[in-house]
Amino acid sequence: MKIAIPLADEKMSLHFGHCEAFAMIEVDDDTKVIKGKTILVPPPHEPGLLPKWLAEHEATIIIAGGMGARAQQLFAEKNIKVVLGATETDPEKVVQDYLNDTLKTGENPCDH
Repeated sequence: MKIAIPLADEKMSLHFGHCEAFAMIEVDDDTKVIKGKTILVPPPHEPGLLPKWLAEHEATIIIAGGMGARAQQLFAEKNIKVVLGATETDPEKVVQDYLNDTLKTGENPCDH
């Protein structure tokens, strides 16, 4: 499984559409152990681009602080699970907490 985390200043960006890069964290499906991390810089932003681009990089899950409804729909169409409301900013901790079922989530701060 590959989990995408939007980044700003090397920390999880609370607004996925305004991120500078993505941490793509590869996880062993059986052991739920992080196998590696790659930093990907997306192409210039345009509506609908990121779900397709992340699908091309084999993302299976995206964890973000907030995301608009249309982006959520586009990720669903690409079979990428969306987890919103994350408040932790360290990408590896976000993923480890998700794998351990201890990820704290709150409200989705994006309403567009």
